[in-house]
Amino acid sequence: MGTRDSVWLHELTWPEVEEYLAGDRVAIVPIGATEQHGLAGVLGVDALVAITLAEDAAQRSGVLVTPPIWFGDSAHHSAFPGTITLRTETLSALVADVCRSLASHGFDRIILINGHKGSNLPGLVTAVRGLHERELGGVMFAVADPLHLARSAAGAIKETNEHHCGELELSHVHYRFPGMIRMDKLSDAEVDFDEVFGGFVGNDLFGPAPDGVEIMWSGAEQRAFAPTGQFSSSVGVTEAKGKRYHDHIVARLCELVDWMRSYDGPIGRQEQE
Repeated sequence: MGTRDSVWLHELTWPEVEEYLAGDRVAIVPIGATEQHGLAGVLGVDALVAITLAEDAAQRSGVLVTPPIWFGDSAHHSAFPGTITLRTETLSALVADVCRSLASHGFDRIILINGHKGSNLPGLVTAVRGLHERELGGVMFAVADPLHLARSAAGAIKETNEHHCGELELSHVHYRFPGMIRMDKLSDAEVDFDEVFGGFVGNDLFGPAPDGVEIMWSGAEQRAFAPTGQFSSSVGVTEAKGKRYHDHIVARLCELVDWMRSYDGPIGRQEQE
C-alpha cells in the first residue's frame, strides 16, 4: 500500500494516485443499484454488495477503487417507492465516461464489479465492449458479477432457491453491514415462476435453468406478481452464510487482479490512440 491509507480513490490526493500509477495500473469500479429488496432488505443492497466486494478485494490485493455508482438499471422495480433507475443507455454512457477518465491517467486494467446481479450486465458489457473495440484497445476490461463468480460455491451455502431478496444476497449484507437487514421481516414468500413465466425462466439464479428465454416485465407487473418485492425465501439468512459467500467471491476477485497484472497475452496490447 505504500504511503496510502485508503484503497478508495476519493480519499486520496492526486499525487498519491500518481504515485500508485508508477507501480500499478489496476482500478476497480463498484456498480450497484438503489432499488427495492423486499420488506427485509434495504434499497442499497446491490450497491453495498459491490462496495464491500471491491473494498475487501482491493485491500487484499493493494489496488485502488473508484467511488461507487449507486444507481443501476432497475426499471423493473420502479413501482416500489425509493427505487431510482437509470436507462440502460444512461448506465452505459456513465460507465464509459468513468473508464475513459481512468484510462486517460494510465489505468489500463479496469474491473467493473456489478452488485446488481445480472440486471446491469447489458449496460456494462455494452459500454466496455464498445470502448475496447473502438477507443481503448490498450485497456483490458473485466466485468465481474457474483452471479458468475459464486456459481461453484453458492449451491453448498444456500438452503433454498436464490433469487431477488433471497437468503444469499441478504446474508451477504447482514454479514458485512450488521444491523442493515431487517431480520424481523424475513419471509418465506416466493414467486410462482411456472405460473408467471410459463416455465421459461428459472427460479434459482445459482441452480439449473430451463431451456428458456428472457422475458421482460415492468415495475407495475412485478408489483402484481410479487407484492412485497421478494422473489425467493429469505428465512435462512445468517451471518455465516454471508461470510462464506463473501470470502469465496473476494478470493476469486483477487485471483483476477493477479492474473490481469501478470497477463502477457494478446488482449489489451493494441496501442491507444
